[in-house]
Amino acid sequence: MKANGTVFKYGDNVDTDVIIPARYLNVSEPSELAAHCMEDIDQEFIHKVKKGDIIVANKNFGCGSSREHAPIAIKAAGVSCVIAETFARIFYRNSINIGLPIIECPEAAKNIEAGDQVEIDFDSGMIYNRTKGTEFKGQAFPEFMQKIIAAEGLINYINNR
Repeated sequence: MKANGTVFKYGDNVDTDVIIPARYLNVSEPSELAAHCMEDIDQEFIHKVKKGDIIVANKNFGCGSSREHAPIAIKAAGVSCVIAETFARIFYRNSINIGLPIIECPEAAKNIEAGDQVEIDFDSGMIYNRTKGTEFKGQAFPEFMQKIIAAEGLINYINNR
């Protein structure tokens, strides 16, 4: 599996209330959640993001509440992967459960900038910054996690077995 797209860059401690503001938690439709993704931190995100684009952030991405709405909003907005120095553990698990690829890679998070074109090879964990000609070794997904992501989430994976 691979992903490639334009980078949207954020800092430390991007919490779930910023990813999808609490005022939208009564919504369950992914496309409606996507329409409000990142709006409290980046008003332009939803107007500029394209299918396949990538979010890069620093430490503790997805901290805050344990709601699945946050990774659902990101995935439904078209983001193909989130790269960060570190993730909040419950966000990490929720992302895999709904089929959103995420990779921890401190070097990539520090060196990739907004607007860079990035390609990710999930089999190897390699992250290629095509804009700068640099590459980084992230954590490759184990085979079972790749199967969950390919199935678009844990429920689909289980139902297909």
